[in-house]
Order: sequence, then structure tokens, then C-alpha cells
Amino acid sequence: MKRLALVVGLTLASMTGFAQAASAIKGLWFNPEKDGKVDIYESSGKYYGKLVWMKTPFEADGKTPRKDNKNKNASLRDRTLLNMVILTGFTFEDGKWVDGEVYDPKSGKTYSSVMSLKGDKLEIRGYVGTPLFGRTAVFTRQ
Repeated sequence: MKRLALVVGLTLASMTGFAQAASAIKGLWFNPEKDGKVDIYESSGKYYGKLVWMKTPFEADGKTPRKDNKNKNASLRDRTLLNMVILTGFTFEDGKWVDGEVYDPKSGKTYSSVMSLKGDKLEIRGYVGTPLFGRTAVFTRQ
């Protein structure tokens, strides 16, 4: 009976650790250039990231918010970059966040993506087709 209680206790403890690991990426992250911050949050079991701060949120006139003018879709070019969701649909699986997409507002391109956490560094790999042919951006926790 003691052995059963121990096994059940360890199983529950490992499940709790798993749940904590899945939410470990939540919070504010600087992009590699430190000119933007992304707030990563969970919604309905998936993880998303919103651009919540920009070093230069306005055009040269100092009044006009910067727009998504490099987007391939012309109908989306009028949306502002600030508060745009740029990480979408990630699920936690085997210690990584997978099956998501990352939008790069600097190029206007969307890539398939996988994320992994290494201490206070978040590696976001964007790719086309397979992760082998991609690029990794390292975000740092604020």
C-alpha cells in the first residue's frame, strides 16, 4: 500500500511539473535586437505572443503609429504593429512548444515555428517546410 501511495504521489508530482513547464514561457520577452517586447500568454491550451512594446512605435513624424506595411497581404498593411499577435497557435509537447507560427513584421513573412526554453533564453526557430532549413532567434526574458 505504501508503494502504491508513493507511485501515485510521484505521478501527481510529475504531472504538476509538466503543467508548470508548459507555462514557463509566459511573460515578457525582448527580441534579439532589444527593440521590441513580446508578451507570451496562454489561451485555450495554446500559446501566443503579442508585440507590446517597440523602441520606435511611430513613423518619422512622431505621431503616426508604425503599420504592417511589409505584409504580403495588402488588406493587412494598415494594421498597427503595436499589440499585433506575432506568435500563434503553439502547443506544448515533449518539452517544446510546437505547431505554431511566427510572423516577422520586419520582412512581412510568416513561418512555421517551434520554441524551446533554455534558462532565461527562448529559442524561436522559424522555418519553411522543415526546421532543418530555418533560422533561430534568441529572445531574453525581461
